[in-house]
Amino acid sequence: MNYEPGYINDMVNSPSIPSSIFRRVRPFLRLCAERSSLPVGKQLHALILTTGLTATQESLLNALLHFYATCGDIPSARKLFDGIPHSHKDARDGTALMSSFSRQNLPVESLRLFARMLAQGTEIDEVAMVCFFSACVQLQDDCMGSQGQGYIVKMGMGGWVKVCNALMDMYGKRGMVDKLRRVFSEMKERTVVSWTVLLDATVKWEGVGKGRVVFDEMPERNEVAWTVMIVGYVGSGFGKEAFVLLREMVFNCGFILNYATLCSFLSACAQSGDMAMGRWVHVYRLKMMEMEMGIMVATALLDMYAKSGRIDTATRVFNSMPQRNVVTWNAMFNGLAMHGRGRLLVDMFPRMTEEVNPDNLTFMAVLSACSHSGLVDQGCHYFDSLEPVYGIAPKIEHYACMVDLLGRAGRLEEAENLIKKMPIPPNEVVLGSLLGSCSVHGKIELGERVLQQLIQMDPHNIGYQILLSNMYSLAGQSDKANALRKTLKTRGIRKVPGMSSIHIGGKVHQFSAGDKSHPRTREIYLMLDDMVQRLRLAGYAPNTTSQVFAGSDGVEGDTGKMEEKELALFSHSEKLAVCFGLISTRAGTPLYIFKNLRICPDCHSAIKLVSKIYNREISIRDRNRFHHFKEGSCSCSDYW
Repeated sequence: MNYEPGYINDMVNSPSIPSSIFRRVRPFLRLCAERSSLPVGKQLHALILTTGLTATQESLLNALLHFYATCGDIPSARKLFDGIPHSHKDARDGTALMSSFSRQNLPVESLRLFARMLAQGTEIDEVAMVCFFSACVQLQDDCMGSQGQGYIVKMGMGGWVKVCNALMDMYGKRGMVDKLRRVFSEMKERTVVSWTVLLDATVKWEGVGKGRVVFDEMPERNEVAWTVMIVGYVGSGFGKEAFVLLREMVFNCGFILNYATLCSFLSACAQSGDMAMGRWVHVYRLKMMEMEMGIMVATALLDMYAKSGRIDTATRVFNSMPQRNVVTWNAMFNGLAMHGRGRLLVDMFPRMTEEVNPDNLTFMAVLSACSHSGLVDQGCHYFDSLEPVYGIAPKIEHYACMVDLLGRAGRLEEAENLIKKMPIPPNEVVLGSLLGSCSVHGKIELGERVLQQLIQMDPHNIGYQILLSNMYSLAGQSDKANALRKTLKTRGIRKVPGMSSIHIGGKVHQFSAGDKSHPRTREIYLMLDDMVQRLRLAGYAPNTTSQVFAGSDGVEGDTGKMEEKELALFSHSEKLAVCFGLISTRAGTPLYIFKNLRICPDCHSAIKLVSKIYNREISIRDRNRFHHFKEGSCSCSDYW
């Protein structure tokens, strides 16, 4: 039978419709659903309406419901569901609509429909329960999830493997590994999916060590299980172990890696900064990947290079792509923003609009790039063009970017006025950006007002209070700075420690401030002494203004306290990571360091000189962006 759209057009335009048409419509609708061909399916719907339905043909409404639900046209699917008489509904109709809600990320609607089905006495099948637990995950509703477990026990569904897998997945995503293991242990039948759900939760919440125990116990492993274990190793800094498993997966077990697996590897590499695995994936893609998969992997590849500090390599990957979509452009723009290449992004923007339509994520990257590069006028132009030119209503993320843009440039009054004019209440990101700018420009009174709003939003976030403490210190108000820090100490609240990591020899090496746990600690501190001496000869003076200790008075003449502050600055985590890199790599080798917090002003000044003294290129990715140090200068031009 000819199922092409042209045949459907012929039927619609035919002066007489054969009586057998209704027998043919259902297969057509299934085919349209499989191909997500909404326009053609709507033609069929019109054909049905113009032909007329009899009581014996009402089952077509069920087929139409499944078609619209599968294609994601929720309004049409909901209307059909409500219009079908209860006597003609079955469990599959409700679950079709629940599945559509789940795919469209509408968990509340999914649970409401589930409750309605229960109230009407509709049979609950395994698909409905899977959708139910998925909705609980999306809503982070542990209580509802536990009630769902009680329901399946009461209704005798405990032996349904797919339902138990969904229940375990819910517990795994919520970090309830003990409950997950209890469900797993009570299952009479376990599939490879059951084992993989257990493995994923164990690796995520209990570490790769315990995860490897589960992995080795698995009677059968699918590609997802291998991927979970390898990604876990990469994310935890065990590059060598990841490669051993990868070789076994590909060469011994014969898996041909698909785009989803490769994208997972690249995402893990982007987060951890492990370039070895990322380069391997690049070579594998060039040799093995088919073109239809290429755009997704290439986008993940350029994102990995950008987040690992190799923005030039990311640009080459981008330029070599025969096809690009909006996700590709957004990844490229985000990379340029992180690396302070705002002017290049502005130059590239017209090229993007010739290929694809920018979306709201595009403009978040554009505004962020303008903020990090000091392109205030350009950023204001793009923000003002959002709705009138591109039809995009500004979201709160765009306002946050604009507040950051204006604040960095010292235009704090404009930033505050923008917040007051926002059509939506400001969130922590918006006010946090303004507070950060107050710190940079010493606007204490405004900073105090903003802090009060932030404390009301999140009383347990101490980062903002520490920032205000540093503002007091920089302004010479050490009594207020110490009082604020004493209050935090009395409450038992401590600042999140700064951590810096560097990948060398297939392993991640992590340091905290004053760290002496590394096996090569003695060599690291000898290099640190040498580095500090050379820095002093080059004119470096420690910036102790923000290095405040609770209880100290911050008086510059207090020699003992000043020496203590300087010693603390010298042993900051990024300086220790740099020293380890200097003693562990050949002369002239670039160093790539990743830090969980914003780099401090003293380390920024010191590492600029280090790059010149030791003739090294040093890249540091902090919480906000990349800093590329070379020959005594930084790519941010001290605008950060």
